[in-house]
Amino acid sequence: MKKSVQLFHSGIPIVDSAWGGFYHGGTYLLVGEKKSGKTLLSLQYAVEAAKNKEVCLYFTNSRPKDLMIHAASIDIDLENYINQNTIIVVRVAQPTETTEFKSRDEFLSDYLSDIISVINQYHPTRIIFDELTPYVEYENLNSLRDAFGSMIESIEDLGITSLLILREPAAQSSKMIFNVLNSFATGIIQLHKAEDSAEQQPGIIDITPNIGHTEGKFKANYFIEPYKGITTDFKITKRLTKENILPEITELIPNKTNALNTPEYLVPNIYSINDFKLIVNNQIALYKTTGQMFTILSIRINPASQSQSRISFDQLSYSVKVAAHKKDKICTIDDKIYILITKSDDKLIDDFISKVHQTLNGSGSTNVAYLMLKVNDSMNSAEDVFREFDNKTVKTQLNQR
Repeated sequence: MKKSVQLFHSGIPIVDSAWGGFYHGGTYLLVGEKKSGKTLLSLQYAVEAAKNKEVCLYFTNSRPKDLMIHAASIDIDLENYINQNTIIVVRVAQPTETTEFKSRDEFLSDYLSDIISVINQYHPTRIIFDELTPYVEYENLNSLRDAFGSMIESIEDLGITSLLILREPAAQSSKMIFNVLNSFATGIIQLHKAEDSAEQQPGIIDITPNIGHTEGKFKANYFIEPYKGITTDFKITKRLTKENILPEITELIPNKTNALNTPEYLVPNIYSINDFKLIVNNQIALYKTTGQMFTILSIRINPASQSQSRISFDQLSYSVKVAAHKKDKICTIDDKIYILITKSDDKLIDDFISKVHQTLNGSGSTNVAYLMLKVNDSMNSAEDVFREFDNKTVKTQLNQR
């Protein structure tokens, strides 16, 4: 039976602004160098849970006193939350050298298994592991995949949202380990800040979705501010980084000779082919997990139109931008414009097409050809979607002959 997955505020500014928060039951990796602010950001995540009377289980290999000092530096009274049992700090010992009875991988697997036992004792809604790196340094990646995958599935089945903290991988072996962990993650938050940089110097935070969060990848400057914590200069109405400028797509501008009504603000939700395919793959994965439907429209100038008032491709592109909702995703491939609509309500689709017609001064009904595709169980990737559109196009052309 498929479950409804909801978002909740994470306490991480850019995540809440760009994505609307974390998914309940999701697994997120927080990656960064030493002193980049990982612990401060995880404390903000923990406090957000505590403020909502939820229980956050905080695994750490630091002394509780040190964690309290970290929290005090950003005006968090951690001891108060601990006394209320809304933030429960569990100190974990560093992995020791292996014994003659067990290999290192077996020893680490016991650590990961013990995490589930502790979780079952406290029944949290969120967990933090600061930091997980020493406990996943397996020699055999298949053993890591089995042990870590089993732990994550057990946690997610309980509806618990995880924030797992890792050091930035440097060596090739560390990168291979990270790739295994990332294959189970819902999304990644990365902090880039040189260890020797001044406190007042900003770092860069970027967030990347693996599953869901079809808004995409975002980046911003972040600041570690005394008594405030981690803040960013992220603005939802602007694409602040080159990931969001999307250079492979040309800016769509209306034909100057046509009197189209220009809105005050056009949503910057146009994506390159590769980014659009990634979004479609993520949306399919979300459908497979939760049953959340979505629709993709394919729009192009109708080659069979006999209308006297022909339109240009620029006019069509502009009308799509005007009609699009801020959550819709747009991609131009050859002579077609694809629009991913994150809901599957027929009225929304009809309203979208009506807006396109209105912007084209009513000439869209004869000049524009539409194909619509709703997600179904036979679709496993973006390639399946585009293949289905190609089949539909062939059928349409045959029917027109």
